[in-house]
Amino acid sequence: MLTAGADRAAGRSLAGALLARRLAACVCVGAPVESLYHWRGEIETGQEVPLTIKTRASLYAEAATAICALHACGLPGTVAVPIARGDAPYLAWLEAVTRDA
Repeated sequence: MLTAGADRAAGRSLAGALLARRLAACVCVGAPVESLYHWRGEIETGQEVPLTIKTRASLYAEAATAICALHACGLPGTVAVPIARGDAPYLAWLEAVTRDA
């Protein structure tokens, strides 16, 4: 699952909330990036911090709802990135530390 935070502090806060609720096994908070995007008829530019959220497919909807509730932006984009393959022990850990949907 991918999304972004307004800055590093916001990204860490969002990551902590998802981990505390066991909606994610791990959240990687990336370095700030410059984003260019369409917004209200204009092309905007801003900085944000990418977040990679490692979770179960069955928890996507609940995690996305939590992100929308906790995010300062009016439209925090979330996208699912399916796991096509993975190391069996890692995938077992991911299942073990997240809660059942």
